[in-house]
Amino acid sequence: MNTVIIDYDAGNVKSLQFALERLGVEAQITHNIDSISSADKVVFPGQGEAASAMEKLRSKGLDTLIPKLRQPVLGICLGMQLLCKQTEEGNTQGLGILPSKVKRFPNIVKVPQMGWNTVNHNAEGLFEGITQDCYMYLVHSYFVPITPNTIAQTNYAGAYSVAVQKDNFYGVQFHPEKSSKDGLRLLENFLKF
Repeated sequence: MNTVIIDYDAGNVKSLQFALERLGVEAQITHNIDSISSADKVVFPGQGEAASAMEKLRSKGLDTLIPKLRQPVLGICLGMQLLCKQTEEGNTQGLGILPSKVKRFPNIVKVPQMGWNTVNHNAEGLFEGITQDCYMYLVHSYFVPITPNTIAQTNYAGAYSVAVQKDNFYGVQFHPEKSSKDGLRLLENFLKF
């Protein structure tokens, strides 16, 4: 199985690569369009600020490639947010795969939200074999509201999406590579698609 991690200088790709290695998968870290296009599975991580991340995607031609991918794609953290149409962070246009607008947490709570939070999920697909109300590790200041594409949610100043799906695109707000056995199980489930 040919798995790639998209490298656009906006993600902690090494910890993700090590997590996949623990599952027996040698993932290639690349921004090469041909390598990404021909991969069986694509992981789209991200951390940092949305506007600069989108600029890096544009500079490598990845902003036009990613929405056209037909194999399973997993967006992680900022990668999930960039799958959306727009984000309030820098009033940035995303990839437009999901119709959602990413919002900033209100000032009534501490941002970024950092640490473990319970996840309520649909118990199938990405979450097959993962207990309900499992704990996943999150670090973020912006969130995707609940939408018809939501497949898992948590609560911080209200309910919001921590996992979404549309067609072959999946997104998780938490870091599965830092979320212990349940996070590894989620990565394993994705690799089976």
